[in-house]
Amino acid sequence: MDIAEVAKRSGLPASTLRYYEEKGLISSVGRQGLRRVFSANILERLALIALGRTVGFSLDEIGRMIGAKGNPSIDRALLVNKADELDKTIKKLAAMRNGLRHAAVCSAPSHMECPTFRRLLGLAAQGAISNSGTVTLPAKRSAKRLKQR
Repeated sequence: MDIAEVAKRSGLPASTLRYYEEKGLISSVGRQGLRRVFSANILERLALIALGRTVGFSLDEIGRMIGAKGNPSIDRALLVNKADELDKTIKKLAAMRNGLRHAAVCSAPSHMECPTFRRLLGLAAQGAISNSGTVTLPAKRSAKRLKQR
């Protein structure tokens, strides 16, 4: 399959394919005129690279896992570490989502008058939201108590 066909079927530009080849992630099996030609399993290899990129592995990490010969040798400890990182990211994103949801429905006259929003501002200023992975919001107050604010 020539590089134009691989680009079309994978959705990647030819420049990315050439870069991946330069990095040793993929290799062409020859040339057809001036065009690189790849083996039939190139799309599967590109899918492995895409999966690795999606979960946040660097190209160097992906290269070590899929190997030069195309026989994946995936470091299971690295997978566990990446899964742990994703858990932290999920917690951070959930905390940010919860803060946005609270801000959207808060009955305080101004967000700057909302104790929960002010607390989130303070945590953000301290880097607590972006570094800790978790933010515990105060318990929900009753609608009657919120209206009194």
